[in-house]
Amino acid sequence: MAELVRYFGTATGRVQGVGFRMFVQQHALELGITGWVKNMPDGTVTMELQGSQDAIDRLEAVIREGNYFIRVQSFGLEVREVIDAEQRFEIRY
Repeated sequence: MAELVRYFGTATGRVQGVGFRMFVQQHALELGITGWVKNMPDGTVTMELQGSQDAIDRLEAVIREGNYFIRVQSFGLEVREVIDAEQRFEIRY
């Protein structure tokens, strides 16, 4: 099993009102990533992502690419401590 890493991320751009949180959750689940994603009052979306470095790198690429509706202007990641026994990826409100 690959070593787990965890990151806190912030996305800016057209990331609210376009299904971005569900987009992130869907791809995170496909990649075996746990954590959460949440809309912020300032129009950004924050998240914590935990999984293998390869899975996180793949999700980061998907997030940066977006889709027809989603346009990510910037996306930054900061290292966080791994949370043992985390098993879900949830949308927070």
